[in-house]
Amino acid sequence: MQTTWLSGAEWFAVLRIGLGLWWLESWRHKDKKEWFKGGGIAWAGGIAEKHRWPLVRTGFDTVVRPRPRLMAYLVAYAELALGLGLILGFLTPVALVCGLLLSLIYLVLMIHDWAEQGQNLMMALIAVVTLFGMGWQTWSLDETLGLFL
Repeated sequence: MQTTWLSGAEWFAVLRIGLGLWWLESWRHKDKKEWFKGGGIAWAGGIAEKHRWPLVRTGFDTVVRPRPRLMAYLVAYAELALGLGLILGFLTPVALVCGLLLSLIYLVLMIHDWAEQGQNLMMALIAVVTLFGMGWQTWSLDETLGLFL
């Protein structure tokens, strides 16, 4: 692939690392004390209660609401793991698929808030492009360890 300045594989690595930094920032900016006390899950619960799609309300009430502490830890540390995995390029295809799923979950939950949609859609798009561009081919632990050749 002919590109300016960097090779195609390097540009995909730039996307991968940038997406990883975005997930890391998503983890970093959380008020952990309040988040782990259930503040984030309570906020999401308020959004789910008013959601226009009954499936979202039902799903939230079935899966998340009964386990607020577990879900708070799961969300926070999933964002941290995604960030570190993508930055380091470790288990990159797994991280990209999981990040895509998490972005889509956020997208569906926040379907009414167009300010949030831009971020979620962009993160999903970058994940798809990097996945199909095999963004682990360079500047990654996957490349160094010979994974996903």
